[in-house]
Amino acid sequence: MRVLVAEDHERLARAVAAGLRRYGMIVDVALDGDDALARLGASRYDVVVLDRDLPGTHGDEICRALAAERSESRVLMLTAASSVRDRVEGLELGADDYLPKPFDFAELVARIRALGRRAVVPLPVMLEYGDLSLDPGRRVAVRAGRRLPLTPKELAVLECLLAADGRPVPAEELLERVWDEAADPFTSTVKTTIGRLRTKLGDPPVIHTVRESGYRIGEP
Repeated sequence: MRVLVAEDHERLARAVAAGLRRYGMIVDVALDGDDALARLGASRYDVVVLDRDLPGTHGDEICRALAAERSESRVLMLTAASSVRDRVEGLELGADDYLPKPFDFAELVARIRALGRRAVVPLPVMLEYGDLSLDPGRRVAVRAGRRLPLTPKELAVLECLLAADGRPVPAEELLERVWDEAADPFTSTVKTTIGRLRTKLGDPPVIHTVRESGYRIGEP
C-alpha cells in the first residue's frame, strides 16, 4: 500500500512515516500543501493522511480537489480540532475518514488499512498462485505450507506481482509502488530484490522475466 503523509509538523510526520513503513507500507512525506499537491499529481497513492491545517495550500482545498477529480486515493483527515462539527465538516469536504489529534498509532494503522480495503480496485483477502499464498493484512507469505522469511520489500514486490494476476509488471512500476521517494531509479534495486525473492521462493520458479515488459508470476 502506498501512503502520502501530508503533515507540517516534521517530527510527527517522520515518526508516522517510519512507523507505517514497519507495517510494510510505502510512504512519502509532504510538509506543506503545495508539496502534497505536487506529489499527488506525480504519483498514485492508495491513502492520503492529510493534516487539515497545512501551510501553503490548505488541507481543505486539497481534499476538495481530490473529491472533484474523483481521485482513487482515500483521504484520512487529521486535525487538532475534535468537535462533532469539525468532523462533519471534514467528511463533507470529501474525506473518507477523520482522526483527531492526538491519536493512538495503532488506531491510525487500522484506519489506513480499512481505507486501503475500500480502494477502487481492492485487493482480495488472500493472493494465491499454485502452492504460493500471501495474506496482505498479516504480511505473511507461505509456499507449500512453509512460511517464507521475506523482508518487507520482498513481501511488497511479491504482493504487486500476485495482484497483477499474470500481467507483466515493469521494473519502473515496482519501483514506484514498493519504494519511496528516496529510491534511486537508476540503481539495480528491483533486479536485486527479485533475485533474492526467487531464491527464497525456491523451485519450481514462479517469477519469470518477460523481455522488455518486466516480471510476472505464472508459467514461463
